[in-house]
Amino acid sequence: MATFARSIVIDAPRTWLFDTMQDYGRRLEWDSFLARAALVGGAEHSGLGVSAECVDHAGRAMITEYVSFKRPERVAVKMTKGPWMFASFAGSWVYRELAAGRTEVTFRYSMELRPRLLGALGDRALAGIFSADMKRRLASAKERLEGMYAAELRRGAHAGA
Repeated sequence: MATFARSIVIDAPRTWLFDTMQDYGRRLEWDSFLARAALVGGAEHSGLGVSAECVDHAGRAMITEYVSFKRPERVAVKMTKGPWMFASFAGSWVYRELAAGRTEVTFRYSMELRPRLLGALGDRALAGIFSADMKRRLASAKERLEGMYAAELRRGAHAGA
C-alpha cells in the first residue's frame, strides 16, 4: 500500500472551508478533478456513515463511505466500490486553522493496486501519478475556493468563521 500527502494554505476560515468542501451541492464549484459528485442513499448532508459517489473526467467512478467526520477539523473516507485498478483506497482531509482566516488543508491518500502482479512498485508508481494530480487539484481548489469566499464576502453572504 502506498500513502502520500499534499498540503496547501487557503485564504479562508477553516469552518467555511470545511462546510463548503463537504457540501456535495457545491463540490463541482471547487473540485476541478471531478465531473460528477453526489451523496448516495438519500443522504442530504455529508457525515459519518454517509456514502458519496464521485466520477472523474475520465469516467472513473468511486463510491466512498465517511469513516470519520469531525467538523471542522477532519474527514476520512474508505472506498466501498471503485475502479478496477484499486484493490483498496482511503483518504483523509485535515483542516488546520492558521492565523488571520487562513487554513492549511492536507489531503492524505492510501491506495493499493489490483492486480498485485506489480506489487509495491506498482503502488508507488500509481501514488506518484496521483500525488502529481493532487498537487494540481489543490492549486485549482485554492484558486476557486478563495474566489468563492471573496465573492461571498462581497455579497455579505459569509456565514462566519
